[in-house]
Amino acid sequence: MSQVQSRTVVVTGASSGVGLNGAKALADRGHHVVMACRDLPKTERVAKEIGMPEGSYTIMKLDLGDFDSVRSFVDAFRASGKQLDTLVCNAAVYLPRLKQPGRNKDGYEISVATNHLGHFLLANLMLEDLKKSSNPDKRLLILGTITANPKEIGGKIPIPAPPDLGDLAGMEAGFKAPMAMIDGKKFKPGKAYKDSKLCNMLTMRELHRRYHESTGITFNSMYPGCVAETPLFRDTPKLFQIIFPFFQKNITGGYVSEELAGDRLAAVAADPGYDKSGVYWSWGARQAKDRESFDQEISDEAMDANKATRLWELSEKLVGMA
Repeated sequence: MSQVQSRTVVVTGASSGVGLNGAKALADRGHHVVMACRDLPKTERVAKEIGMPEGSYTIMKLDLGDFDSVRSFVDAFRASGKQLDTLVCNAAVYLPRLKQPGRNKDGYEISVATNHLGHFLLANLMLEDLKKSSNPDKRLLILGTITANPKEIGGKIPIPAPPDLGDLAGMEAGFKAPMAMIDGKKFKPGKAYKDSKLCNMLTMRELHRRYHESTGITFNSMYPGCVAETPLFRDTPKLFQIIFPFFQKNITGGYVSEELAGDRLAAVAADPGYDKSGVYWSWGARQAKDRESFDQEISDEAMDANKATRLWELSEKLVGMA
């Protein structure tokens, strides 16, 4: 442990689930974690409950669905004088039961606004902070999901619909009402989540293409395993919240605890051996604790460089960067 340089790591959505357990695993490794969350009192409470050592974390306000909040967070982080060594874009919302699209204050569909656009803005703004880090192994990690990658078994399930950004018609049209889907088609809340995570993958690949060689920053993504019991599923039907973990534990063998997933997040964020850029790290469909991680193949759409470039350009406009 003494040979590993201590890092300052920003983790979004660190007040529950994989983010909280990842923050704990990072703190246990001797790193300082900036827990970037919407609910500050809750974050303070759960950090104590999970046993994060005193002085190992700082809590700062961040609402990814509010781009003003993203900018305020970056300003507050810089005012703290901290060095940024790793940025972990973990937070996500999943709202599969919405009948009508929820929207942020800019009028954008909330899943894409939070999961993709908020993180896109945050990553772009904090690139400057990462560049200034004295740590020779700087990293930016974006959490992925198997459901947005048809190259994996879990990503082949077409319910409610597979991820597909089409020709980005919804974004091309400004992504405000009546548009709610990136492809410009009918609103499907579950697909909106998958699409937002596909955007995360495209963003990671475009960050790698644009900035890895010139900055030395490692840009990667990861799927920590099927965390079937997590607050991400809080808005799913109660029956699903019972059946899904049972199915993953007893039928597929794919179940992963929040603690194990958090340890995997911490590994990719800070451990030696995860400094290869442009990689989507995975542990496969069956989740034995001693499984080795590997560079998972990602979908043709996620590898589409032209689509990644156009998504980048449109995202810049939507968040006010262009």
